[in-house]
Amino acid sequence: MYPEKEIIAHQLEQSRADSPPNNKDGGDLSDGGSGVPDSELEWTEAEETAVRRKIDWHLVPIVTLLYMLCFLDRINIGNARIQGLGVDLQLNTGVRFNWALSIFYIVYLLVEVPSNVILKRVGGKFYLPFLVCGFGLVSLCTAFVTSFEGLMVARVFLGIFEGGAMPGMAFFLSCFYKRNELLFRMGIYVSAASIAGAFGGLLATGLSRIPAWGVASMRIDRWRNIFFFEGVITVIVGLVAPIWMPTTPSGAYFLSQRERRIAAERLIRESKADPHTAVTWKDLKQAVFCIHNYTCALGFFLINITVQGLSVFMPTILTDLGWTDTKAQLMSVPPYVAACLVAIAIAYGSDKTQQRGIWLAAFSCLAVVGFAILRWVETPNIRYMALYFVTVGAFPGGPGFLSWAMNNSAGPAVRAVTSGYVVTLGTIGGIVATWTYVQADSPRYYTGHSINLGGQIAVVCLSLFGILYCARENRVRAAGKRDHRLEGLTEQEQEQLGNRHPSYRYWT
Repeated sequence: MYPEKEIIAHQLEQSRADSPPNNKDGGDLSDGGSGVPDSELEWTEAEETAVRRKIDWHLVPIVTLLYMLCFLDRINIGNARIQGLGVDLQLNTGVRFNWALSIFYIVYLLVEVPSNVILKRVGGKFYLPFLVCGFGLVSLCTAFVTSFEGLMVARVFLGIFEGGAMPGMAFFLSCFYKRNELLFRMGIYVSAASIAGAFGGLLATGLSRIPAWGVASMRIDRWRNIFFFEGVITVIVGLVAPIWMPTTPSGAYFLSQRERRIAAERLIRESKADPHTAVTWKDLKQAVFCIHNYTCALGFFLINITVQGLSVFMPTILTDLGWTDTKAQLMSVPPYVAACLVAIAIAYGSDKTQQRGIWLAAFSCLAVVGFAILRWVETPNIRYMALYFVTVGAFPGGPGFLSWAMNNSAGPAVRAVTSGYVVTLGTIGGIVATWTYVQADSPRYYTGHSINLGGQIAVVCLSLFGILYCARENRVRAAGKRDHRLEGLTEQEQEQLGNRHPSYRYWT
């Protein structure tokens, strides 16, 4: 699509810098011992598949684990609330609990884009585990909070560290995978949110039953055990993670020299962009002033109202059905498990068909049905069934919209801004979510269910709009009606057009 020899030369130099000087046979590794430059490197489909599978095993599990811990430390406040946190810190009166949730998301959205810019510069091998250790330490310290004000401070620091985690992990994955491979991997790692929801209920039930311990002035029991032990686990995993995580495709320690060259070169030939370029103001404007990114960001915003709201309030909603604290914790597990399995299946099907919008629209219809039942049906068992419709229909939407935006953003620098930008706007949905379910509206929560019902209907409409917009733009470009963008530009300037280039095609 664009000239690439200068880019390939740069990547080859990077590969040399990241690699040992000699292979085990003593040959020169700058060309894999073959004397063939990267621009002429050829490989079989079987070789590329083998490389991709090695990357899968060394990247996807650790990223999934890190995000599961991230989401677990975010939503455990909902589990802790019904295990005594609400009573001890007087959060069950007025809207104090809602403020404790909101302050987290306010800080969270402010740090997402800056965090991704830092990540682009320093790399994810150490930066992402640093964030994990940070929010794990904050969770641990929350176990010693004794007042509402102290809880607010803890939630502020939690937002600072967690703000860069999701967009950072999404961008980190995009540096290793092609467009038609990305959503399946993102679907797996974002499904960790569902795993955290399921595991969080079980873990909270067990941890809250640990006998009181600690010094006389600060006894650790019930909800404090939840924060303490989950925080300890998170910090330990964060400290160990850099040992397992790779740096870049050209510097992956688990690949041979030829496999590193294949891993790096296959991405260069697809994106036609230098993976080591710094983020510029031009990249920032291209990501922000893009109609398709607005569509995905608004969709992510609406999805987040549902996902973040349910993740925190589901234990409370289930308790208000008349179930005990323990039963409510345990009954929150199955809907999350179903959401996890369906999200992975949708991601796989979406990658295989190279379609995004139609999958988002179809499954959002399930969430519409679920919230309609929650809004108007009173039978507890039927309302519980509706939670399956909601989780299965809404939880796949987050990775779907995020990957759709990243798939249609050409160039690593633009993609880094896009991931942070879309998640930032989506995070505002998390702020809205904290106010959809308030104590005064219990036990039926008509307002919250109505807001989410309207939001999911809008998601269906946005998905259909995204399909029509991308399809129309592809037809216009095929007809040559965007060729004027090339007039008066040098070859280098034409390359920098990215997804605005007339020959670039959007995924629908």
